[in-house]
Amino acid sequence: MLHLRLIVPADRTDEVLQLLETTVGTTHLVVLSGAARDPQGDVVLCDVAREAGDGLLARLRAMDLDRTGSIAIENIDLSLSRRADRAEDEAPGEGADAVLWESLTDATHEESTLSATYLAFLTLATMIAACGVVLDNAILIVGAMAVGPEFGPLAGICTALVQRAPRLAWRSVQALLVGFALAMVVTVGFSLFMDAVGLFRVEALEAARPNTNFIYRPDWFSFVVAVLAGIAGMLSLTSAKSGALVGVAISVTTVPAAANAAVALGYQEYGQAWHSMEQLLLNLAGIVIAGTLTLAAQKLLWARHDTGPALR
Repeated sequence: MLHLRLIVPADRTDEVLQLLETTVGTTHLVVLSGAARDPQGDVVLCDVAREAGDGLLARLRAMDLDRTGSIAIENIDLSLSRRADRAEDEAPGEGADAVLWESLTDATHEESTLSATYLAFLTLATMIAACGVVLDNAILIVGAMAVGPEFGPLAGICTALVQRAPRLAWRSVQALLVGFALAMVVTVGFSLFMDAVGLFRVEALEAARPNTNFIYRPDWFSFVVAVLAGIAGMLSLTSAKSGALVGVAISVTTVPAAANAAVALGYQEYGQAWHSMEQLLLNLAGIVIAGTLTLAAQKLLWARHDTGPALR
């Protein structure tokens, strides 16, 4: 279940109440007349089944309530109510399969912001992966994958393509390009420093490296895994099962490929650097293609569900 808190101009309250009362899956309706001060108006509270939430939010926005008042939504972890159970039964579909497009767009917008924290995490992850590359240590590679925040911008690109949001697409592409470029430049400097103090050696990079040589040997399996990870990642975002994102993060070779390319560039091993970049681009493409198709399929599926009056 979702909990909605609305601030409604007094002259629009009856209209909003009519919408809420006629929307399948809503319950626990509360009206606090004149309770809101900024902006002024009435406070309307209600619970709604997750599978009916996206349609209701779209209709509230069509009333310009996001401009004239306020729309706030939060997840309800536990609701002991027969009315809530009945509302969920009446709403079409399953809550775990429902997509809250407004929430997804907002979340990916935040995750794709080119912030200092994002750059720090991506750079640190790439440096950790560089250590794993030189030591041929798979544990460090997995750790670097888990630390890397690059799935946020990738999800932002997928969401922007499906929702036709060019600003979100540009922010996400910018975060990816600038983030990986900075991380690789810093990692090149880090590698040269580690070589100067005797901790990195070019012989280690040129060795067989049975645990990590897959990083610079892209093949069709790399693309297949990236596609599967893209599907799993988008499903985890849309179903609010964020725990699955950790598994997605450690299944694709993005950060390790960038790290291997950076170390190889530092040692002027251009062939290995090029193949690592191919691995990076192959994984990024696979995730974006699969994630976009997954969201498009979900949007098409849920377009058939109608939980209330038609938009005017």
